[in-house]
Amino acid sequence: MDHMTFNRALVEKYDRPGPRYTSYPTAPQFHEAFAEDDYFQAAAASNKASAPKPLSVYIHIPFCQSLCYYCACNKIITQKTHRAVEYLDYLKREITLQGKLFDKSRKLTQLHFGGGTPTYLTSEQLGEVMDALHEAFNMDDSDNHEFSIEVDPRTISPERIHTLRQQGFNRLSFGVQDFDEQVQAAVNRIQSEQQVRDLIEAARAARFKSISVDLIYGLPLQTVESFDATLSKIIALRPDRIAAYSYAHLPERVRAQRLIRPEDMPPPERKMELLELTIRRLTDAGYVYIGMDHFALPDDELTLARANGTLQRNFQGYSTHGDTDLIGLGVSSIGKVGDSYSQSVKLLSEYYARLDQNRLPVQRGYTLSADDVLRREVILALMCHNRVDFAPFERAHGIVFREYFADALAQLMEMVEDGLVEIHDDAIVLLPQGQLMMRNVAMTFDAYLGKQTVRFSRTV
Repeated sequence: MDHMTFNRALVEKYDRPGPRYTSYPTAPQFHEAFAEDDYFQAAAASNKASAPKPLSVYIHIPFCQSLCYYCACNKIITQKTHRAVEYLDYLKREITLQGKLFDKSRKLTQLHFGGGTPTYLTSEQLGEVMDALHEAFNMDDSDNHEFSIEVDPRTISPERIHTLRQQGFNRLSFGVQDFDEQVQAAVNRIQSEQQVRDLIEAARAARFKSISVDLIYGLPLQTVESFDATLSKIIALRPDRIAAYSYAHLPERVRAQRLIRPEDMPPPERKMELLELTIRRLTDAGYVYIGMDHFALPDDELTLARANGTLQRNFQGYSTHGDTDLIGLGVSSIGKVGDSYSQSVKLLSEYYARLDQNRLPVQRGYTLSADDVLRREVILALMCHNRVDFAPFERAHGIVFREYFADALAQLMEMVEDGLVEIHDDAIVLLPQGQLMMRNVAMTFDAYLGKQTVRFSRTV
């Protein structure tokens, strides 16, 4: 497999705002004309498909005990644990309503708890949610399922890691961000290296199938030397996967980020140095670049799936499971059922009000056209396999690829000249130094860019 290469001049040239393509069309295209009845139709149609897909569930737990200044997630900071008790009551109601929409013959093979802080919930509360899911859905209780949860190391003990495994979880993601104490203080997230090491050791002892660590580069007070030290500590822990995210500092949009002192922010060129350092250190340590900030060990399922062409991508990032219908549960969650997307209301008061009326909390969504479906498949092929073979799309959609996408191919010519991609008679191939710019390549196939004023994060 070709190793990604880092070309500073090209990275700087193509580092511009653009979507992350966890969906296509992207969330700015969702609209409130898509409502509860549209969701019912999508669910009914998905049951009637010639081969109904397995089910995937995403559950949003919005609560956090303290505020991390960098965080742009939809969250509620509270020490009042009774608020979680109330939320769980409504969440269980939503699980029941959703469960009635899908045939019991369809297995729920994928589950992800995100936040906020999912481990804000106690073991007992999490057990209640798992029980409700078992009652409402046909849960895959073999260990072939992909049940994952995001873990804040400050909220959990090594003993509880074993409890999570007993509750059916087989994948963990630890939020580390940075081990440097000055950086941690600047973003109000203090946690020790020992805490993380103890939890990773517990996860190994409990036989979790995949242990992932999240890092962020571009945080206040980060230097190349300080982040190099963090990377050394992470590499020594040898997690199966590492996600290294670029910090998007948008204090005009994210209120929490206004608590970061402007003078502590690294200059733009520092971010490039940190990215280059991260890629070099992780690939030298044997990690494989999967794409979109993600690295994995050579024997990890993600790496193997990328090599054999079965890698998938959804709202939670990369996945090894086949295409599923994704049910979003909880406030602000997003789902993908059939050829539709849906998003729930973002305010707790509205979430509770909808469920008090025995209604699903769908606030907005989108039904894909045939053109949307085609472009989504092209973008997914690019992001998961680093290439787009024309023939399968021509057969499945009755098109001549070069004619249908003449505009995109014309836009790609500059990237061809810069050595990011190659265009062959039968395929588009992303080259090693183009892998960091895969979002830019995907943008050429986006029919909506330029028609919207939404601020996106930068592509590199």
